[in-house]
Amino acid sequence: MSFQAYLDKVETQTGLTPRQFIYLAHEQGFDENTKSTVVLNWLKQEYGLGHGHAQAMVHVILKGPKISDKHVGTTGAHADKTDELWLDGKDSNPHR
Repeated sequence: MSFQAYLDKVETQTGLTPRQFIYLAHEQGFDENTKSTVVLNWLKQEYGLGHGHAQAMVHVILKGPKISDKHVGTTGAHADKTDELWLDGKDSNPHR
């Protein structure tokens, strides 16, 4: 599963885009200095996310949309089309 696919699945499950999660996390007082475990537990408890999906959201919340280019332009299950994750909803993603 690509990194973007994790975010898209979270949106399907919760109805919230990654950008909306960032906003909600900031309302909770979370920022780049917050321990990832704190955010991870919040996502699991409040939104019922599994560990992998919550981890993907933790990355976006604490580090932003930039990801490693390790899987960009590759083939296979982990391939992403860009090193910049789309945060504004899966249906509006120009990289689909």
